[in-house]
Amino acid sequence: MPRVRGLALFLVAAGLAIPKNAMPQAPTEASGSGRTMAAALRARGLELGYNLDYEEALAAFDQAIAADPTDPAAHRLAAATVWIHALFSQGAITADDYLGQAKSDVARQPVEPEIAATFQRHIDRALSLAEQRLRADALAADAHFQVGAAYGYLTTYKATIEGRVVGGLRTARRAYSENERALTLDPHRRDAGLTVGIYRYTISTLSAPLRLLAGIAGFGGGRERGLRLIEDAAAYPSDTQTNARFTLIVIYNREQRYDAALQVIRELQQAYPRNRLLWLEAANTALRAGRYEAARRAVEDGMKRVAGDPRARAYGEDARWRYGHGAALVGVHEVALAETELRKVLTLPAPEWLSGRAHKELGKIADLSGDRAQALHEYRTASRICRDQHDSPCADEVDRLMVARYR
Repeated sequence: MPRVRGLALFLVAAGLAIPKNAMPQAPTEASGSGRTMAAALRARGLELGYNLDYEEALAAFDQAIAADPTDPAAHRLAAATVWIHALFSQGAITADDYLGQAKSDVARQPVEPEIAATFQRHIDRALSLAEQRLRADALAADAHFQVGAAYGYLTTYKATIEGRVVGGLRTARRAYSENERALTLDPHRRDAGLTVGIYRYTISTLSAPLRLLAGIAGFGGGRERGLRLIEDAAAYPSDTQTNARFTLIVIYNREQRYDAALQVIRELQQAYPRNRLLWLEAANTALRAGRYEAARRAVEDGMKRVAGDPRARAYGEDARWRYGHGAALVGVHEVALAETELRKVLTLPAPEWLSGRAHKELGKIADLSGDRAQALHEYRTASRICRDQHDSPCADEVDRLMVARYR
């Protein structure tokens, strides 16, 4: 199961209203105008969702289902929206949650039964309609893609929400094989390359024994090939294009290709200006690159957007904004305001690993103020939390700071 869950950055937002509409049980073939309307409504739903307008996005997908009840895509996208709401409520909102560098709290709290049932209803319908298409024409690349895409969402839901990685192996194999088949039948269907690319890239990052097991299970590897497939999907107009771009943000950060990640973020900011979390992502990426002034500009711009945004926040979101601001201020040596922000982080609901990083930055402030004893106290606290949370970048930086004073 991939650690790089770029799909989980799809439509990150809150305030989801779960639709209560009954699903059509015996859909009839839509007319040409119905299919055209459904496609436009799906595109509208994606635009709204990526701009964090979730209730409106779900309404658009619902209308798309009504316009063309035989198309599995709208059900698949509605299921994805419900899934992301569950992740959002648990605080999985930036690349930090998908880099595999810190313990994730995702899947530790069960979702509300209504949310789980709504996801299952949509994904079951998407799978049923997609399988019908596949039985009708086994050589249709789109039929294989629709089946594979739906199984991909089902697999990721099992892993991130239900915590069933092993239990999702069968559906993961189906997602991978169906998308590979779609690519074989139509090499121009680059949207099918997203799932294949994610699996290939992720498998390449595993240890040799795990790569062997993945091969036995039917998954191919290959870092360069996987990344190329994802990049191709990000350049290919489809309902997975933006999703592929979010995936690239995670991968480029993992590869320390920060300029490439920031370029993708800038493109997404232009396309989805109401998605405030893109500014937080830009700040975090700039922090990893050591570009503190750029991080400060991004986070302060984002905080202005937050102040004017009445929509609900994710779990831990306020703490993340303050941490990003505080860390950027430490980098430019504005310690008074930085300390206020970082102390506030420690009082707000947030993932535990964020507290470890806040203590690390507070240690830097003490070093800059000439109080080495206080700095070491903060570093020791940070070390304990970071190691407990498996946050190796934080723990490694703390080890260096305990040897050499931060300047």
